[in-house]
Amino acid sequence: MYSSKENVNILTSLLVAHGVRYAVVCPGSRNSAIVHNLNECPDIECYPVTDERSAGFYALGMAQVLHRPVVVCVTSGTALLNLAPAVAEAYYQHMPLIVISADRPEQWIDQLDGQTLPQKDALGRFVKKAVSLPEPTDDEMHWYCNRLVNEALNETRHHGCGPVHINVPISEPLFEYNVEKLPEERMIRLLTPRCNQSLISLECAGQFAAAKKPMVVIGQMSTEELIPQELFMLSQCAVVVHESLSVGKGGTNFDEVIHVLGDNPAYQPDFVLYLGDTLVSKRMKKWLRGLKDVHIWAVTEDGSIHDTSMQLYGVIEGSPADVIEDLVNAIKFKAISSTATFKARWDQATRLAAYRAMKFEPEYSQMAAVKYLEDKLGKAIYRYIHYGNSSPIRLAHMYAKHYVFCNRGVNGIDGALSTAAGCSIVTGDEKVLCVLGDLSFFYDQNALWNQNLNGNLHIVVLNNGKGAIFNLLKGLEKSPVRDSFISGAHQTTAQGICKQNNIRYLKATNMEEMQKGIDSLLNKKSTRPVLLEIFTDPVEDERIIKSYYQILKNEKLANDKRV
Repeated sequence: MYSSKENVNILTSLLVAHGVRYAVVCPGSRNSAIVHNLNECPDIECYPVTDERSAGFYALGMAQVLHRPVVVCVTSGTALLNLAPAVAEAYYQHMPLIVISADRPEQWIDQLDGQTLPQKDALGRFVKKAVSLPEPTDDEMHWYCNRLVNEALNETRHHGCGPVHINVPISEPLFEYNVEKLPEERMIRLLTPRCNQSLISLECAGQFAAAKKPMVVIGQMSTEELIPQELFMLSQCAVVVHESLSVGKGGTNFDEVIHVLGDNPAYQPDFVLYLGDTLVSKRMKKWLRGLKDVHIWAVTEDGSIHDTSMQLYGVIEGSPADVIEDLVNAIKFKAISSTATFKARWDQATRLAAYRAMKFEPEYSQMAAVKYLEDKLGKAIYRYIHYGNSSPIRLAHMYAKHYVFCNRGVNGIDGALSTAAGCSIVTGDEKVLCVLGDLSFFYDQNALWNQNLNGNLHIVVLNNGKGAIFNLLKGLEKSPVRDSFISGAHQTTAQGICKQNNIRYLKATNMEEMQKGIDSLLNKKSTRPVLLEIFTDPVEDERIIKSYYQILKNEKLANDKRV
């Protein structure tokens, strides 16, 4: 039996019609009718998560794997506000979250009654569409409710994916479940054509074909968007640089190349095509802003302007895959010989950078741990590997030879573990690995406090007692509160958290223990998650990473005498 609330039943029926199959649900009384319906519906699988902030990231992690909309449902009041970090991340990652919030009746909003804050626009510009459903009293209001739900659900995939917010006012009584079947609701379909190809051929492709030093820069992309075979064709006549969260085979060590050779004009492009979203490399973004006499084009699905380089020439509206295909068709007669020198320089430099990263043997540190882990991952079966922000993702880009999941939309540390945990509950028996820093882990520890987890989630916590990335910020060492206030220095361990949540706990304090711990973690069979905590010294972590980049500077990355 379903709820007696008509707007809730309309919503549930249309969720099914639009192909929504997964929902993360949070406790509460006002949203009980919605949660009841989602659970009653045989087409929708529900996962309970008590902490709303964690729940939002759970849904995000599921959407990253499923490539389809996922519901996160909360009750009224501050419960909705707790979703804001995950929704903002989903917005910048273009992930199709459906936020459903129960609400008090409209006439009671802002009337000093319980949980009556204004909810309709609470998530602001971080959702593509926000609607508040009426409580229908006649056929016209039923039509209106149906239309609003259709509008919101279609918007999750319109001009690129993204989150939407459906607010559902519900009057008392709340707990009546006397409707035998959901209504047959009208589904409004949305079809989107390909972008116009003529301007691509005339402008962007023309500049690409004329360039002597063309470059393709690829920022973060979802695994659904990974560049097709056509990218290989572009790479025959252009330098293609990317990070491990951009394409499926890891990064190209371009950050090290720019560190050593970035001011050399022979390595600077005269044409740049920018695909995807955020780059982790701050060095690359600064380098792009300093280029001279360059045409920079960006590809965005909704046509929005993201002028990261501060010198954007044009924007192409369309999916990266479609645009690349169109460009390949437009420039298929480009003479490869005209760009060969530029491409050879970059190929040599990136190969040397990758070789130096592999040959560099760091002493016991976070860098040593990630290097050893990634070496072992070459022999282990993991399709889903999540890295936390700050130091872990930067270390991953040095060594990872696979796609990396990471919340780089707004670069927060607040939901890294929850995102990986959400991923793990929809991957079946496939293992999910999450590598994150200590502050990220402790901030998101409620990710482990729920009933959904099993033995396919493996966690590595890199614990150096603070947010040590702040140690690398020049000038901050002069502040007497750098460690205590800014870096969040602490002496906490994950052991107690693991015990209270029935998580298998391993730890390492030296090179031998770290290597044995990683070997054990990757091969451990368990019915519950397994966590390895690697303790390092932040001073040593800082010294070793700086020594690596200094060695690159000293040894150079180019032997081309023409440079």
